Amino acid sequence: MSEHIEVTNANFEAEVIKSATPVLLDFWASWCGPCRMIGPSIEQLAEEYKGRLKVGKVNVDEESELAGRHGVVSIPTLIVYKDGEIKNQTAGAVPKANIEGLFKDLL
Repeated sequence: MSEHIEVTNANFEAEVIKSATPVLLDFWASWCGPCRMIGPSIEQLAEEYKGRLKVGKVNVDEESELAGRHGVVSIPTLIVYKDGEIKNQTAGAVPKANIEGLFKDLL
């Protein structure tokens, strides 16, 4: 069962900026091999931190404006928001522990 939300330009402010919990945004595309590689880790983290961390997926093919506003030039790109501000980010297929390190100290 998926524990993430689909983040779009339309729901970005409500789901990310106004979120009471930190948000891990995964900028991805269905054709992206590295995105598929880290997908299971993202899903595991969404389950493990349910209630303490919100995980959002941004399909860059469908949400190019949102990706552009975040300066996403390569995928996967992971961005962590807390209190409406970007706190951490990384690009590329990184290990689960590295992804967890982006947000763990913000919980």
